[in-house]
Amino acid sequence: MRSALENESAVEQVQESRSSASPSLILLGVNHMTAPLEVRERLAVSGARLAEATRALVHQPGVREAMIVSTCNRVELLASVDTQSSIPGAPYLTEVGQRLQRFLQEYFAVASGSLKPYLYEFREREAIRHLFRVASSLDSLVVGEAQILGQVKESWTVAREVGAIAETLDPLLQRAFSVAKKVRTETQIGSSSVSVASVAVDLARKIFGTLHGKQVLIVGAGKMAELSARHLIQHGASTVLIANRTEARARQLAANLDTKIPTQILPFESLADEAHRADIVITSTGAGGSHKLFTAAQGRQFLERRRHRPMFFIDIAVPRDVDPALNKVDGCFVYDIDDLQQVASSNLASRSKEAAVAEAIVSREVERYHARLNALDAVPTLRALQEQAEDVRQAELARSVAKLGSLSPAQQDAIEAMTRSLTAKLLHAPMTAIRSAASEGDAALLGQLRSLYTEAPGRRRDRVQRSGIREGTGLVGDEST
Repeated sequence: MRSALENESAVEQVQESRSSASPSLILLGVNHMTAPLEVRERLAVSGARLAEATRALVHQPGVREAMIVSTCNRVELLASVDTQSSIPGAPYLTEVGQRLQRFLQEYFAVASGSLKPYLYEFREREAIRHLFRVASSLDSLVVGEAQILGQVKESWTVAREVGAIAETLDPLLQRAFSVAKKVRTETQIGSSSVSVASVAVDLARKIFGTLHGKQVLIVGAGKMAELSARHLIQHGASTVLIANRTEARARQLAANLDTKIPTQILPFESLADEAHRADIVITSTGAGGSHKLFTAAQGRQFLERRRHRPMFFIDIAVPRDVDPALNKVDGCFVYDIDDLQQVASSNLASRSKEAAVAEAIVSREVERYHARLNALDAVPTLRALQEQAEDVRQAELARSVAKLGSLSPAQQDAIEAMTRSLTAKLLHAPMTAIRSAASEGDAALLGQLRSLYTEAPGRRRDRVQRSGIREGTGLVGDEST
C-alpha cells in the first residue's frame, strides 16, 4: 500500500505535469434558471463587443484559452486554465475561478459580491457535460429550440478569430457541435420545438385569441426578429411593420420574408410617431441599455392615439428595449424574456420523453470525451517508455552483434526481430497499466508510473522497492532484464 505522503507526492507530480501539458476546464456563468433578467442584462455582451470581451478574458492570469457565450438567457465563460495555484494549500482551480468572478465584476462594473448568489461553476467533466447540454438545447429556456447551437458557434468563431481558442477548447467545441447534431438526428426533441420567438408569438395568440387582422411591429432585423415575423405571418398577421437602425437590414428582412401581406419599412427615428399603429410590438434589438426604446410616457401617448385600444409589447431583448414601467400604464401590457417561461413550461411536458433520451446521449458522449482526455494524459508517458525501451534495445543489440562477429543478413534480421518482439512483450504489461490508470482517472497511480518509467534506472530500482504500487502493473525490480 502507498503511504499518505507518497500518494500526496504522486498527486502533486500529476498536477505539475498537467500545468504544462494538460490544462483544466472551468465554466462560470449565470442563466435564466439562476439569475433574474435584471442581473443577466447587466452582464450581456453584444455582438459588437464580443471580440473585445473575449480578448480581455483570455488575457486574465492563469487563462490559456477562453470563450464567452452571451444570449438572452445566459452569459457563460468557458476557459482552459493553468492548474497550478499560487495560493498555498488552495485547490488548483480555486484561484482561477476567483479571478473569473473578479473579471465579471470588473469588466461589467458590477458591485463585488452581488453576482455570487447567481453564479454557477462547473469544472472538468461537469464543464464538458454543461457545454454539451447547452449546445444540444437541453439547458435552454425552451428545450429543443435550434437557435442556441448557432449562438454557440458564433461565440466559437469569434474566439478563434481573436486567437483565444487552440488545442484544448477547439476539439471540445467541435465535439459539442457533433453531440448537438447527434441529439437532433437521434431524437424528436426538435420536431415540435419552438424558439423564444415562437413562444413570444404563442403568448400573443393567448392574449388576443387570434392574430388575424392584427398589425405587428418588428423592431430589430436580426435572426430573432426574422423568426418572430415568420411565426406571426403564419398565424394570420395582416400587416408587418419593420424598423431597424440600419434601413438596409430592415429591407433585407422584408425581402427574406417574401410575404404577400403588406410589409412596410419604418424609419427607426419615427418609432415614437408610428408605433401606435401596431397591436403587437416585438422588439429584439438588445440596444436599450439605460435608454429604453419605449417608455411609460410614450405608452400613454400611443393609447390616446389608438383610442385606448390595448397594445402588447413582447420584449425578447437583453438588455431590455422596453421600460418595465410601461407595464403599469393601463392598456399597455409588457412581457419580457422571463415571462416567456410560463409558455415554455407548458410545452416541456410533451418533450420530456425525448429530452430524457437526449440526456442519455449527452451522458454517453461526456464519458467518451472524458476517456479520450484521460488517454491523452498517458501519451507522453507511453512515448517516453517506448523511446527508453528502444534506446536500451538498440544499445544491447549493438553490443551483442559486436560480440558475435560476422553475421549473415538473415541472422541479423532474426536477431532484430527477436529483440523487437521481446521488447514489445516486456512493454505490454506496463503500457497496459499506464493506459488503465489514465482511463480510470487514477491521477496518483499515473503519476507514480510516469515517474517510475521515465527516470534513471538506478533511481527506478529504488522506487520500485519502496513505492508499494499495487500488484498487476507489470513492474520489474531487476534492471538487468
